[in-house]
Amino acid sequence: MISPHRKNNGPYCSRFGTIAVESGLLTPEQVKQALDEQVDDDLAGRPHRVIGAICFSHGWLTPRQIEQILNAMFFARGGQGERSEQQAAG
Repeated sequence: MISPHRKNNGPYCSRFGTIAVESGLLTPEQVKQALDEQVDDDLAGRPHRVIGAICFSHGWLTPRQIEQILNAMFFARGGQGERSEQQAAG
């Protein structure tokens, strides 16, 4: 769950790592390591990897957990998603 202290300020959206830590899915140290690896890849000219892919490669997150985090990011931005479309049709 996104911290109740944070507000949706227009285009602001909690970042993947923040949501993962606040949800108890990752530790701050794991997020830092994943970010370090992302920067190292970029600086070395290797293909850019998103944080979720890095965490998955380490076995820290499952595909379902990554989906949960991405959904939280989407809904934090005011997205409607599949549920609202189904409700509107129903």
